[in-house]
Amino acid sequence: MTKFEPGTIVLVHFPFTDLQSSKLRPALVLSTKGEDIIILGIFSKVPEKLQASWIIIDESNAAFNQTGLKKRSIIKTEKIAVLHQSLIRKKLGYISSELMQQVKQTLRKTLDI
Repeated sequence: MTKFEPGTIVLVHFPFTDLQSSKLRPALVLSTKGEDIIILGIFSKVPEKLQASWIIIDESNAAFNQTGLKKRSIIKTEKIAVLHQSLIRKKLGYISSELMQQVKQTLRKTLDI
């Protein structure tokens, strides 16, 4: 089984919070624990007003091409899921180490830790 490193962007059926359905979307790998991965949802619909828990992945960023995303998106640090690695459809790319640091800082604030 492939080990997905933190900062990797994967395509996965991300569960809705009601756990009744899911949607195929990109997600950011936070950690791999055994055969499970801890991920954050990535969303392409970017509203005008952003929440403090959201991080923009912008097309104007020099490292955007390495993400594998098609357009400007947001990482929602409050949208966390733990899934078995077998549910990953494919690896899309990865985010820069600078953006991963921003994700970690924002996640700490989101979780109050």
